[in-house]
Amino acid sequence: MQNIFLQLGAGDTQSSIEGGLWSLVDKINPLQMPHDTFVTDLAVIMILAGIVTLAFFKIRQPLIIGYLFVGMLIGPLSPIWTSFLPEIGGVENSGAVGILSDIAALNVFAEIGVILLLFVIGIEFPFAKIRSIGKVSILVGTLGLFLTMIVVFYASTMLGLGFMDSLFISAALSISSTAIIVKVLEETGKIKKESSILILGILIVEDVIAVILIASLESIAFAGTVSIDSAIAVVIVAAILIIGTFTVGIRIVPKLIDKVASAENREILLLSVLGVCFGYALLANVVGLSVAIGAFLAGVLVAESKSAEVSKILSSPIKDMFVAIFFVSVGALMAVTQLENYIFITIALIAISLGMKFGGNLLGNIMMKQPKPKAFRSAFTLAAPRGEFSIVIIKVGVDAGVVSAFLFPLIGVITIITAFITPFLVKAGDYVVPKLSRK
Repeated sequence: MQNIFLQLGAGDTQSSIEGGLWSLVDKINPLQMPHDTFVTDLAVIMILAGIVTLAFFKIRQPLIIGYLFVGMLIGPLSPIWTSFLPEIGGVENSGAVGILSDIAALNVFAEIGVILLLFVIGIEFPFAKIRSIGKVSILVGTLGLFLTMIVVFYASTMLGLGFMDSLFISAALSISSTAIIVKVLEETGKIKKESSILILGILIVEDVIAVILIASLESIAFAGTVSIDSAIAVVIVAAILIIGTFTVGIRIVPKLIDKVASAENREILLLSVLGVCFGYALLANVVGLSVAIGAFLAGVLVAESKSAEVSKILSSPIKDMFVAIFFVSVGALMAVTQLENYIFITIALIAISLGMKFGGNLLGNIMMKQPKPKAFRSAFTLAAPRGEFSIVIIKVGVDAGVVSAFLFPLIGVITIITAFITPFLVKAGDYVVPKLSRK
């Protein structure tokens, strides 16, 4: 009798073990994972970001393209996974399917990515560097940006886009990508050429204008319409914050950072620097400006400290992590299926913005009596790439609900196409410039 009970007990144990194993297998099945959890989405993003980084490094392409492409494929708005994954319930994620499906978490990732991206960009631009970029860079950068913005705005309205759509897409397509251009110049060995110094100066001007544009457009988005009073108010508040930063903040914050650095503890310095970053972003948000301008100004303040290089080294890995998360998240939030009806608009906007950016920069160089080789090299280089700021600008409009949803995937596709075009335009400049020199 005892043997019978032992056999029964063994059978129950074996059945329990088998059930547990099948349950475990079911849980680790990637198509049956708990797709509404924060940890799952973060793990998927980081794993794929690592793979994409290596793959695109090998094929010598900007990482931003890979991040956007992966996000488009695995996001909750991608059509690929509809036959494999169930729809996610809830108000926020209604009808969304995909490996990444927590839209609220993706938006948080993207927001942190924007703050850290602009903070580290700010560290690259100490006040002395901004002040010394020269009249040529200021005029060429400003003229090229606003000419492109005006022409693209009117072209967009003629193509059937609404006022807000035209306003945001024209702002997005008027700014060249610093990250992509610097990478191309480095890979082609042109980063130290005289024309490249002019190009970098123009990019600094565009980046500063872009931060102000983001703050202005965010205010317009919240107001729901373009108001002269609100625009003036944004300019005044931004001016007060910028002047305050370069008069009061520049005398206090760098000294505090250096005092913290004197403790020779990198962990404390990192936390202090990030505290300045997010604190300034919060300050900008409180006074009604974009967190982007606050983060950028915080970076400029850190750049004025003696510990700027160490601060940049410490914060860059965190920035790299969240920038990867940002671009994958942005790609994941792009409804690529909406692009079917907008292929013509995409091609037209790329052609118009590329032509105007080239023409505007060339005109500015000619007005400032720059040598033809330098003028044409800068015009060819700055013409095509759109990137980080373009995406941030459209995201501001989408988050505020004032622009059409299709602009998100539209700017993503334009970013990818123009990034691929850029190296060919740089080579075109190499072909044209010697002929001009002979003439």
